[in-house]
Amino acid sequence: MTSVNQLNLTTLGRYRWRMVALLFFATTINYVDRNVISFIATKPDFICDMLGIPHLAAGQVISPEQEAQFKVLYGEVQAGFKLAYGLGFLIMGWFIDRVGVRLGYSVAIGLWGFSAMFHSLASSIGLLKLFRFTLGIGEAGNFPSALKTVSEWFPKKERSTATGIFNAGANVGIMFTAMVVPILMTMLPWQQVFLCTSSLALILLVLWRLFYKQPETALAAGDLTQDEYAYIRQDAESNSTERVSWAKLFPFRQTWAFAAAKFMTDMIWWFYMTWLPKFFVENGRFKLEMNLAKIDLINGLKLALPFVFIYLVSDLGSVFFGWLSSSFIKRGWSANAARKTTMLICALCVVPVFYTALTYNVYVAVCLIALAAAAHQGWSANLFTTVTDMFPRKAVSSVAGIGGMFGALGGFLLDFNSGPIINKFGYLGMFIIASSAYLIALGIMHALVPSLKKANLDGEVLAS
Repeated sequence: MTSVNQLNLTTLGRYRWRMVALLFFATTINYVDRNVISFIATKPDFICDMLGIPHLAAGQVISPEQEAQFKVLYGEVQAGFKLAYGLGFLIMGWFIDRVGVRLGYSVAIGLWGFSAMFHSLASSIGLLKLFRFTLGIGEAGNFPSALKTVSEWFPKKERSTATGIFNAGANVGIMFTAMVVPILMTMLPWQQVFLCTSSLALILLVLWRLFYKQPETALAAGDLTQDEYAYIRQDAESNSTERVSWAKLFPFRQTWAFAAAKFMTDMIWWFYMTWLPKFFVENGRFKLEMNLAKIDLINGLKLALPFVFIYLVSDLGSVFFGWLSSSFIKRGWSANAARKTTMLICALCVVPVFYTALTYNVYVAVCLIALAAAAHQGWSANLFTTVTDMFPRKAVSSVAGIGGMFGALGGFLLDFNSGPIINKFGYLGMFIIASSAYLIALGIMHALVPSLKKANLDGEVLAS
């Protein structure tokens, strides 16, 4: 076999990037299936079906009392999804490590795909909660599977690039949902909208089973060249099976700093994905009232365009704030100063979002939310990077899993209470929480880890 030093990178095969393309498509579909309901929840027929009341006649509208009741139930439905998503990090992560990524990811895709399809059969709020819960369990398998795939198919120096590419599928999925689902809603019953979008997961399942192979299998089949295989396996760590138990990680301040920051701020991202469509549709000050029961392409586009802008800007924010942190380090700053300064800037960019609930100008509202979403993505990129600053490589995925679980728990608690909060205080209450969450999270994180000191897993306990 050719040694790594002898490889000609200009002729090196690129079969490994096909795996990233699969992961990108998978992450896109993952986010489509989780976000469809946030748009369907604006459709009067769906609200009536979930409340068990007759569909509205021409000229009728949902009463304030019925809308308030639906908000509480909708919050509970979404809270159940977040709870399942958090539990899913434990269940699916363990399962994927045990059976391998090819089978494990297949099970995850199948579970979330059929759960998304069964949403079309939800004739009551109870059934919707059940299908939403199983969807959360299945969808939690996406990122553990994708990260494990990247570790199998890429050397260390390419993993961040590969991860960045497949992770971009998240915002692409949200934008795709925003562009397509509102238009489908104007043409199809809500049940058929769920069927249309969930069919993408079943296509993904077929593609995954057809095309995913481990590097050794691909090499034996002649799909992977000897040179590319040597390139993929150039790091001794690539075949490492060493694991760090969660129990060993919980005593460290570093673990709790990351988990607390995820708990405080992931819930805000969940809020945007869950409630923004209803916020825009219900806000009479923006004059965006839409008759979604009517077949009208313009209605669909009116709802779609703000979200395309918001999530496109959020992608740019992720890139910019990631670059900013690296730029500070190149100028001689410590990782601690670079990460936390960038995260402080992100936190300050979110503060004005509370004014979204007060303005009468839809363009101002969209721009404020876009800025907050971009800052969140920049915050998230830097927060994930602090894990690599504070922990050895063998513990990074485990700490990320702990943080993901706490982030989902935060989303569960906020969603469970969001309906009553909105009914009592309007959306202003939710946006005030969003405005302050990042500054509070950064304060907690800095109190726990003032220097981002690397944890010594062989002896250091509660180290700062």
